[in-house]
Amino acid sequence: MPKAKVHSGAAKRFKKTGSGIKRKSAYKSHILTKMTTKRKRQLRGTSMLHPSDVGRVKHMFRED
Repeated sequence: MPKAKVHSGAAKRFKKTGSGIKRKSAYKSHILTKMTTKRKRQLRGTSMLHPSDVGRVKHMFRED
């Protein structure tokens, strides 16, 4: 039986940690000139995935 492959899009966007799944903020990739400096600064860090989405991402990681 071959190994189950991880969803490559999920592997690029999410990171597993000890307490959950980490994600980056959206709206921080391009066309940033019209966005205020305050808004860009608030989108800078990472945050934890919402509990309602954890099951969906775990399924993409093939952790059933």
